[in-house]
Amino acid sequence: MSSDPWGRVDETGTVYVRTADGEQVVGSWQAGSPEEALAYFERKYEGLVVEIGLLEKRVRTTDLSAKDAQAAIGHLREQVDAHHAVGDLAALRIRLDKLVETVESRREERKAQRARQADDARHAKEALVTEAEELAASDQWRAAGERLRALVDTWKGLPRLDRKSDDELWHRFSHARSAFSKRRKAHFAQLDAQREEARKAKERLVAEAEALSDSTDWGATAARYRELMAEWKAAGRAQREHEDDLWNRFRGAQDVFFAARGSVFAERDAEQAENLKLKEELAEEAEKLLPIGDLKAARAAFRSINERWEAIGHVPRDARPRVEGRMHTVERALQEAEETEWRRTNPEARARAAGLTGQLQAAVDKLRGQIEQARAQGNTGRADKLERELEGRQALLDQALKGLQEFGG
Repeated sequence: MSSDPWGRVDETGTVYVRTADGEQVVGSWQAGSPEEALAYFERKYEGLVVEIGLLEKRVRTTDLSAKDAQAAIGHLREQVDAHHAVGDLAALRIRLDKLVETVESRREERKAQRARQADDARHAKEALVTEAEELAASDQWRAAGERLRALVDTWKGLPRLDRKSDDELWHRFSHARSAFSKRRKAHFAQLDAQREEARKAKERLVAEAEALSDSTDWGATAARYRELMAEWKAAGRAQREHEDDLWNRFRGAQDVFFAARGSVFAERDAEQAENLKLKEELAEEAEKLLPIGDLKAARAAFRSINERWEAIGHVPRDARPRVEGRMHTVERALQEAEETEWRRTNPEARARAAGLTGQLQAAVDKLRGQIEQARAQGNTGRADKLERELEGRQALLDQALKGLQEFGG
């Protein structure tokens, strides 16, 4: 007969394990010595120890579900209770009991976590609804429209709530979007109607201007052309595809009349030559504003120059493109400076740049946390891969930060 602290083999080859309730039969061994029998069943015990250890690790380090964990624990408990191994079976039961407690604790933690996530999702969706309802009253059609589309994308990324709550919030959210779309559609319909009215009004002005172009009643016709110009400005803009054509016809009709008048009043050539001299002086004064430094001051100075320009009167026809071209060059430089300033201070572009920077920063922070976790778990390969991804995201972030600085933010 052979024995150890946890088991023995009797003369018949029967193997026993010692428990708190007394000896239990493990099995029968006829293939070798009693020592080999004990060694065999001790190895089976060690196998159970390893399996329990692996299960403990899975419960601790993976997202193994409580149902699967309980099934695995039950399977191991059946093996322990079957007494087919030699060793401290009571210790294994204690470990299994603790593992059950751990699984239950994890189950409760996950339940609480799901509740927190649901609460966070509810607050997030309520915030989206509130913002959408505020945007529904906005007249910033482009900015508000883009923001509402972004809110929809954000909504899609959030988990669903219970059906009733989710449906109620979505109804409010959808209603706000619909209200904004309806107002925007009405606004642009009204704008289209106004432009159509402007087109009709300018068609009438063009028809009258063309009818007057061959008039020889110089004073009255010139006065009427000035009135027509005032009416033109008051009519507003027509559709883009009509505006330039109508203007060219309107201005062309005036040019015909004033050219004819100019040929009749040749004696005014001297006066026009003097006008040309004055306008050339003003053009030179305007050109001194280049390059644009202080935009506000340059704009005010050019306005003053332009008012004096308009007060001077006509110049010789052949000289007009040249001298007006000089003024237009300065005017275009001012417009470009204004556009540059507008782009620099454009809140939509600033918001997009800031939003992109925030997203990239969050991505970089997340990657860094994943790298730390991977290294802590000894997963060097995953950590190195994440490091390479981090380098690319960091480069994009640096570029976005540089762009954001250009907005002064």
